[in-house]
Amino acid sequence: MKINIEEHQNDKEMFVSVTGEIDAYTAPKLREELLPLSEGQGKTITVNLKDVSYMDSTGLGVFVGLFKQLSKNEGELRLVELSDRLVRLFELTGLSKIMNISEDRGR
Repeated sequence: MKINIEEHQNDKEMFVSVTGEIDAYTAPKLREELLPLSEGQGKTITVNLKDVSYMDSTGLGVFVGLFKQLSKNEGELRLVELSDRLVRLFELTGLSKIMNISEDRGR
């Protein structure tokens, strides 16, 4: 199981691209990379999941934790370019009703 995480930033926003599978083996690495980005007031993090082929509940937990941390600090989490499969996963769990999730690139 492998995951690749790339980050870049502009004045307003942090962009993160994730490639691979997000599961019990790779989620800790993803959490370790993303949570420090949420520190500070009013941050916006856009995570591109276009190249994520699989995600389980452990991966959902990473995004719930990141969402909570950003919300606490008056920030925003955007998840973009989700496959139909990932959109369905967020819909089934009800997370699509509280998180900013888009199949489009959304910039």
